Amino acid sequence: MLKAIILDNQAVARDLLTSVLNNGGHEVVGGSNTNVSNLARMVKLQPQIVCVDIGETNGDGLELLDTLHKELPKALIFWVSAKIDADTIQRVQQHGVSGFIVKPFNATAVLTSIRNTIIRIATKQRVNVNKTTGDEQAEE
Repeated sequence: MLKAIILDNQAVARDLLTSVLNNGGHEVVGGSNTNVSNLARMVKLQPQIVCVDIGETNGDGLELLDTLHKELPKALIFWVSAKIDADTIQRVQQHGVSGFIVKPFNATAVLTSIRNTIIRIATKQRVNVNKTTGDEQAEE
């Protein structure tokens, strides 16, 4: 079970996503709007998953992603939005986003996105460890 927080300015969206994550076996330990004052409280919870709707992908939203990535470097950040296009995906990935959750929520799609992102990152880390281990063995 992974600990999650949800940052979204819409209480209904937070409640729906909380329900989906809890029913999927995750523990939602916090949720709030994207106000900076709430961010410090959320960081203290040390979640492994952060679901965040930054609104528009302008300077403020991207700055929030940068802050989240800096304050929670090991957390998987999932960008939550109703509007996901290729340019925006590329832009938010450059600011630390690991995966995507599309509004309106479909429970299966949300949980599959989280699962696939975790598998992708774990596989990538395993490959990097194997490369490092292989390099060290070659030097011996």
